[in-house]
Amino acid sequence: MGRVTRRAFALAALATFSTASGASAAPSMRHLAGEMRGMWLATVANRDWPSVPGLSAAAQRAELIAHLDAAVRRRLNTVIFQVRPTADALWPSPHEPWSAVLTGTQGKAPGWDPLGTAVREAHARGLELHAWFNPYRIAEHTNLTRLVASHPARKHPDWVVRYGGQLYYNPGLPEVRAFVQDAMLDAVRKYAVDGVHFDDYFYPYPLAGHSFDDDVAYDRHGAGFAGRAAWRRHNIDRLIEETAARIKQVRPGTQFGISPFGVWRNAGTDPLGSDTQALQAYDDLYADTRKWVRKNWVDYICPQLYWHIGHTAADYAVLLPWWARAVRGTATKLYVGEALYRAGDPTQSAAWQDPDELSRHLTLARNHAEARGQVFFAAREVAADPIGAMARVVADHYQQPAMPPR
Repeated sequence: MGRVTRRAFALAALATFSTASGASAAPSMRHLAGEMRGMWLATVANRDWPSVPGLSAAAQRAELIAHLDAAVRRRLNTVIFQVRPTADALWPSPHEPWSAVLTGTQGKAPGWDPLGTAVREAHARGLELHAWFNPYRIAEHTNLTRLVASHPARKHPDWVVRYGGQLYYNPGLPEVRAFVQDAMLDAVRKYAVDGVHFDDYFYPYPLAGHSFDDDVAYDRHGAGFAGRAAWRRHNIDRLIEETAARIKQVRPGTQFGISPFGVWRNAGTDPLGSDTQALQAYDDLYADTRKWVRKNWVDYICPQLYWHIGHTAADYAVLLPWWARAVRGTATKLYVGEALYRAGDPTQSAAWQDPDELSRHLTLARNHAEARGQVFFAAREVAADPIGAMARVVADHYQQPAMPPR
């Protein structure tokens, strides 16, 4: 189903719902302008889908469609589907092996095309499908020989860094940057995805007692930079800028979005930062997320604001207006990443035991015109909704269907 057809589908659904429910025939201006209502569908370590590796193709397909149907029931309009969780693929790729999350064996074909099916079935339901890629993570272990023999990391071990019990491609190598773009854009070329999506994994999160060994790459490519941190940020900047340009060449109109860690910098470090005391994407992950917004390299930014209202170190009510100011005057849309997975989790704070917490987040967002919607982590909780937090969001804020912004 093409974009114009899906938009007509959504408009018809909105009109039908309004009439059937007795609601006003005229939706709000926010709905007319479009509102992101998304969910992440994570596949790494079989987080959301498939429930276990090794299911039959028919069972995997049925589970995938059940997630899409759950999105429709919750009046969502977008699914962000993780199709390259660990330098592998959920489509027949000439660059990388089939993901082990499907069959339990890396490189083994599952007998069907999950990404192609997801695009087709999402569009049939009036949903947008954004393909979610992790650029640099190779494996959640450090043994190269556990990778399938044809894996690019085994063919190019000089591309690989061992860090914190995992394997990563080295972002400081231009040949790595070119390869990961080629691998990801193969999917964009083959499928009518509505968006390309990165999450918060660029350089890995800092771990006490561990260092990311990129000495050789820095010696080779780091001349002319103020230091290693500036060089690392440059490497990630180039990935973002180049990927944005190549998406436009490969499939014009496809959106490019990123869901970074929710704090760019703290005000104690930089006066432009937020009034927070948290890890900083700029300094710790070498991701200058504010720059990407101000340069209009991304079509949307979806910061992971995974804290409750009133959190001491990173208050949701502080970060939301900060990000609204960050996108103001740019062409970059702001969507808010919401921690549905924390609702009802007994290991979380008291705020997350209240099913109204997430609904209050959306109420705050209504006061900021720049906030154009939400994305919920993640699909498993959208369906299961253990304490009714998602149902409360739908009842309070999603009484009518809405189209995603374009």
